[in-house]
Amino acid sequence: MTVDQYVNEARERLLEELFDFLRIPSVSTDPARNDDTRRAADFVAAALERAGLEATVHPTAKHPVVTAVGPRVPGAPTVLIYGHYDVQPADPIDLWTGDPFEPTIEDGVIVARGASDDKGQVYCHVKGVEALMAVDGALPVNLKFLIEGEEEIGSPHLPAFLEANREDLAADVVVISDGAMVAHGTPTITYGLKGLAYVSVRVSGAGRDLHSGAYGGGVPNVLNALAEMIASLHDGQGRVTVPGFYDDVLDLDDDERAQIAKAPFSEAEFRRDAGVRATPGEAGYTLLERLWARPTLDVNGVSGGFQGAGSKTVIAAHGMAKLSSRLVPNQDPHDIAEKLEAHLRAVAPAGIEVSVHVEALGHPAMTPLDSPPMRAAAEALRMVWERDPVFARSGGSIPVVADFQRILGADPVMVGLGLENDRIHSPNEKFDVVNYLNGVRVSAELLRSLARA
Repeated sequence: MTVDQYVNEARERLLEELFDFLRIPSVSTDPARNDDTRRAADFVAAALERAGLEATVHPTAKHPVVTAVGPRVPGAPTVLIYGHYDVQPADPIDLWTGDPFEPTIEDGVIVARGASDDKGQVYCHVKGVEALMAVDGALPVNLKFLIEGEEEIGSPHLPAFLEANREDLAADVVVISDGAMVAHGTPTITYGLKGLAYVSVRVSGAGRDLHSGAYGGGVPNVLNALAEMIASLHDGQGRVTVPGFYDDVLDLDDDERAQIAKAPFSEAEFRRDAGVRATPGEAGYTLLERLWARPTLDVNGVSGGFQGAGSKTVIAAHGMAKLSSRLVPNQDPHDIAEKLEAHLRAVAPAGIEVSVHVEALGHPAMTPLDSPPMRAAAEALRMVWERDPVFARSGGSIPVVADFQRILGADPVMVGLGLENDRIHSPNEKFDVVNYLNGVRVSAELLRSLARA
């Protein structure tokens, strides 16, 4: 029997097992779901045990980490597979076509929270191991798993866990599937991820909300001030105006720009999927270059003042905004957060108090395109999809990837199994059935290819 035959024969069971996983509302941001996150960790551990590995659930200060190890294979490389079992909140519930935690198949796609990010993709690897053990009777590599429950809240406890278990988790390569293919049916290897600097800024003026008739024109207006501060973050060419923001940016060279230009990408389809009529951004770069390889600074939320129905004539005492900056090599998230805070304080109008709180930080990461693991991944994808893979960078952030490089000294191989339009973090998240089943095949072939490499 081949892996392909195994997957075909086990199709319905593979789907139902994934559905059982998706039914667990393991929302890491919600304390009311703590029991569910533990249940998801136990589910993963049990699935790894059934696949032939020895699994352990490790408690942390918040959500557990699941590790597993396969039988020793002398002389073979060591592969660590990483993923996460926690998911984003399902809100707003009323925009879903059904219960977000009761998966359905609609037009060949699985619809459920976590279907693509990351339960579906990580389960491809669990089932890929199962398929190899059933078909070959053994694994070709020394295999380890690390599946966490805090990725959606920035993996706050994972770096310390990696440090404490450095020897047990040591590996030659880390395989990660928590991303996307650039287009349907186009196998993709991601060689670069953006970092993240996320801050919240709070502005204060008066000691209380003030009547706009009695005080208007005579006191600082925090919301006007906040609008001015936000407007100061970019110039007319779409460039970030924070002093020193671009100092350490690793610029694109001609070869990489040519590589990006080869990716199958339609700006019209991008606009249609996003529901936008224009694609503004930094001048001098294509849309795909901006998405993948240029740093960004965006406002993620603004609040303050009266927001109820009708009118209330007040000058707000406080206002707040949340800002996220996606970073590229060689930017440092701590440095960018400090520069952003300094800029916000410098441009604040007179009478406005500014406080800045760092919400999340993550380093960018890149993997050399010509490394043996990358060539092995390309071979595996070519075998399953019967076409050459595309090499891509991503605008997303997985902070732990840089931690794997820094702490374990292992470069990641990022093989996205979902699609960019899988609506992750949004209502009606999805994962194509064909991508799930091919993901199982890819996982098995990847382990074989890494053994040969």
